[in-house]
Parts: sequence; C-alpha cells; structure tokens
Amino acid sequence: MSTKAKYQAVLDLGQELEIKGGEVSEDGGVLKIKGEAATPYEKNMLWDKIKEIGGQSPSDIKANITVGDDSVYHRHTVKSGESLSKIAKHYYGNAMKYNAIFEANTDQLKNPDVIHPDQVLVIPNL
Repeated sequence: MSTKAKYQAVLDLGQELEIKGGEVSEDGGVLKIKGEAATPYEKNMLWDKIKEIGGQSPSDIKANITVGDDSVYHRHTVKSGESLSKIAKHYYGNAMKYNAIFEANTDQLKNPDVIHPDQVLVIPNL
C-alpha cells in the first residue's frame, strides 16, 4: 500500500474542509502535505486524523498545515436541535463551557437558552 493510499482519509478530510492551497507529494515513502485550514479547529481535525492512522509520531508523513484565521477557534453554523451546551461539549469536551460561546456572541445572542438554526457562532479560543 502506498503512503498516499494509507493516508487517503486525511486527504479526503482536507477536501471536505476545503483546505486552501493544498499540495500533496510523495517522496521516498514519505507523504508530504501542505495547506491552509480556515481555523485552528480544522487544523486539529486534520492532525487528529493523521495520528489516528499513523500514531502519535508518524514518520511516513510530513504535514505543514497553517491557519487562515486564528482569532477564533472555529465558526459554527447552528443546526436544528442544538444548544450552546451541546456545541460546547463538541468543541471543548465540556458542556459547562457554553457561557464562553455565549459571551463571544452577545452581538447576536441575548439569552444563552435561545439559538436558531443557521446562526453562525464564534467558538472562541480558550
């Protein structure tokens, strides 16, 4: 199996996330990838996928992933049935951090219990 085939799930994720300036090459069994993720969250998703496939310190892949907007952790589009606590649990692993998301979005939210589908919320860096 080629290194590119081994890490195809990473390349697929990069396409799904619409990584900008993506470059992929293979040299001597080492896959080299480069690109710009929109946010730190997306960069972390790529690294998590790399580690899932290759382990904590894979030697058969070199990735240079930069971030276009590091002023926020991510921008989340609200889906039906979501709450700030569910969103906080997804991004931070802790539902109780919902208030950080509320505070970062007081320009459009007046009550942490009221959010609407299709709102785009800032997920702040913690």
